Amino acid sequence: MHFLVRGLVLAAWAGGATVASAQTFPNKPVRFIAPFAAGGPADTIARVVAEKMQANIGQPVVIDNRAGAGGAVGTRAVAQADPDGYTIGISTAGALAISVSMQEAIGYDPRKDLRALTLAASVPELLVVGTAVPTKTLPELIALAKAKPNTLNFASSGPGSMPHLAGELLKQYGKIEMTHVPYRGAAPAVNDLLSGQVDLMFMDIAVLLPHVQAGTMRAVAIGSAKRSPSLPDLPTTAELGLPQVVADNWYGIVAPPATPQPIVDRLHAILVEALNAPETKEKLGLQGAIVVANKPDEFAAYIRSEIDKWAEVVKTAGVKAN
Repeated sequence: MHFLVRGLVLAAWAGGATVASAQTFPNKPVRFIAPFAAGGPADTIARVVAEKMQANIGQPVVIDNRAGAGGAVGTRAVAQADPDGYTIGISTAGALAISVSMQEAIGYDPRKDLRALTLAASVPELLVVGTAVPTKTLPELIALAKAKPNTLNFASSGPGSMPHLAGELLKQYGKIEMTHVPYRGAAPAVNDLLSGQVDLMFMDIAVLLPHVQAGTMRAVAIGSAKRSPSLPDLPTTAELGLPQVVADNWYGIVAPPATPQPIVDRLHAILVEALNAPETKEKLGLQGAIVVANKPDEFAAYIRSEIDKWAEVVKTAGVKAN
């Protein structure tokens, strides 16, 4: 009985210590891991959020770029960090959902080796065609592809990337045949679309929007359930009869798995305040990103649903990593 009472006292003391630490958290710099090189979308979103966090909490929020393996290296670093709340990370649909099906050993399971904090933002994939392609709408594009099977080719930023899987969704549910042409990143894919080497592509809206506005490529649909504020007159794939062809790229914030609940609650509150700030929404909007800022359990459920969704697409299309 003596040991039982002592154990209960120690447990109560530990719980009280956690609550107390949460009340004073943070009282030193926070490390914010971005799993891609500086200048990319994930890094840009992380820096915008970190800047606002830092202003709100009065502590430095330091970006730590850990690039490699499509975001898996940096995301794994978050999973393995001390669970004290002072290391968090931004991650992506690729590293938190698609990689589970595409890579045999990423070193973590997003469903149990990370604490979901919030889905920060989503970025719709824009479907465009080159100016030489004689279509102006998605129904026209599908009709052309059906009339000439396997004559159209679509570019992506690499096997298993969101643009690739969005194209596979279009093939599957549009009941068309096209040839996939993978590139090492978005820039060379865009260049070849501009020069007419490939016919169409899905890509993050921020990447393609300047070219659409310049008239050097033609937008035919937004691969999302909702229209984009950047192109409010452009219909979605869902509106055009293909609700299954939804390929929002997304960026979420995670913490190590053993991070105590009071610290998780505090981090969530800090992040939501930073994300919902008007200046944050404005800056992220310039990247084509739409702020979400949902609850940790909602984000965790979303990760699980995205893992299941993309696993089915990968299996059906027979997608293989390089």
